[in-house]
Amino acid sequence: MLQPAPIPSLRTSRRRRRTKLVAGVAGLALLVPVGFGIADAMDRWMPGPGTVQTIDRSPATLLLAMRDVADYHAASGSYQVLVDVEHDSPYLPSVIDGERSTLFATGNVDARVDFSGMGPDAIRVSEDRRSATITLPAPTLAPATLDPAQTRIVGRERGLVQRVEDAVSDNPQDDSELYQLAAAKLDAAATQSDLTTRAADNTRAMLTGLAQGLGYDAVTVNFAPAPAPAP
Repeated sequence: MLQPAPIPSLRTSRRRRRTKLVAGVAGLALLVPVGFGIADAMDRWMPGPGTVQTIDRSPATLLLAMRDVADYHAASGSYQVLVDVEHDSPYLPSVIDGERSTLFATGNVDARVDFSGMGPDAIRVSEDRRSATITLPAPTLAPATLDPAQTRIVGRERGLVQRVEDAVSDNPQDDSELYQLAAAKLDAAATQSDLTTRAADNTRAMLTGLAQGLGYDAVTVNFAPAPAPAP
């Protein structure tokens, strides 16, 4: 005949509940720092709301060509120009059909001397090898190079027609005309300056110091006449 299971005493039941309570409190005490650690890690690695991540997905740079350079850049000038271009319709007011853009441009123009065309007669040395005469082509100006960090559109006014075209067209605004005009103005400003004269002086000083370092006492550097400007 089966005997009934013994009824646990009140003391035993209280001891078990106390053991569970202690275990629960201990587990909670362990989970709290773990929870804080996970939350801190999430705060560190997961951006908050409104945070913008930038991912550079650009491909590797492609080398197109390499070439040797024999130009001596003897002087460089920095110039600024404000280009203000307006296109209007002769039949409609500019508010309806017209555009005016203003570009503030900063760029550099280099004056260079081409050493690649120097022949055997470009350098003449005296019989005692104490003096030398060097003849070089005249310094020329390189095309202006705009500084993208200091070149920007500072004003733009567009008529209603142009605004509608922008709304329905997928083509971005083409400002190449402004940039080309700015580069042309920088070239003109460099031509009117004494940049080529300074380039000749710097080249003469550089070659004189080099020849004197090789033991020549007298060094003369001459430049060929500058080519006539294109009509």
